[in-house]
Amino acid sequence: TMKRASIASPRISIVLPFYNAEDTLVDALDSIYAQTFTDYELIAVDDGSSDNSVDIVRDYAQRDSRILLLQAGRQGVVGAMNSGLEIAAGSLVARMDADDRMYPERLSLQFSFLRDHPEICLVGSRVKLFPEENIRTGFNEYIRWQNSCLSPQDIHDEIYIELPIAHPSVMFRRDVIVGLGAYREGYFPEDYELLLRLNQAGHRMAKLEQVLLEWRDSESRLTRTHVNCTRDAFDQVRARYLSQDPRISSGRPLAFWGAGRKTRKRVSLLLDKGYQPCTWIDIDPRKIGNRINGIPVVAPEWLKREERPFVLSYVSNHGARELIAAELEILGYQRGMDYLMVG
Repeated sequence: TMKRASIASPRISIVLPFYNAEDTLVDALDSIYAQTFTDYELIAVDDGSSDNSVDIVRDYAQRDSRILLLQAGRQGVVGAMNSGLEIAAGSLVARMDADDRMYPERLSLQFSFLRDHPEICLVGSRVKLFPEENIRTGFNEYIRWQNSCLSPQDIHDEIYIELPIAHPSVMFRRDVIVGLGAYREGYFPEDYELLLRLNQAGHRMAKLEQVLLEWRDSESRLTRTHVNCTRDAFDQVRARYLSQDPRISSGRPLAFWGAGRKTRKRVSLLLDKGYQPCTWIDIDPRKIGNRINGIPVVAPEWLKREERPFVLSYVSNHGARELIAAELEILGYQRGMDYLMVG
């Protein structure tokens, strides 16, 4: 079902793909309806639902001419997003999920930010997880990190740790995303791959410090259930883009921090792309002095040398990243210039 009520283009197109979301859709739609910024269209893309989701959207659309229902059949989240992007009339696109809730100021604040910062192609916001009783410690820790990753420089320097922006919180310039090939299908989380691709192309991204989205955590969320969101899928796509980052492909010697078994498994994805470290760094006295494929394992003091390698830290234990960053800064290494953290 597709009919545009007005001739004038809205300034924002909200694209909301949904699939069998009858339990949460009303919440999501009500949060959009409550926006203080009203010059938008909502493109609700049905991904082949078999429950009452379509009826719910139709009901809202009958009362609000800004809502368009697009039924393109079952195509998955990538196909659904791209179908919405194709017909979006706004030059700015806000992404939304059918099980989340946006705060009333979200569209207004993100619109103003992109208007005032033409150099930024995509802006997200801080998020709050709900419902509280479902949240696991590890996910809380991830959100704490994500909410601390705010500036374009933070995002550029920390993008290889993990997805730095909650995707349902983003608003972007439609022409930039479409010009770069929109969302892609593959063995990777499509939201992370898009941000890695934008970063690689030199586009700057930012995040507002306000919490503007309530991000629902549930056992059935795609990040927990989909094959493209496994740890291996994240590791593979991360290694692919990291291997092409000019900061490590410049020929400067590389040092890998973390000589444990799990760490070496993740490093192997980069080694497979032709990279060789000049050394491995670890703080475990049982590992220092060993060799990995003939390359020595040394203590952090080794980094005091005059000829500085570029350090990739693969240690992801709780709290370790901050300690290693602090140690590197004491040694005079600068984040993004001399070292990067890898998730």
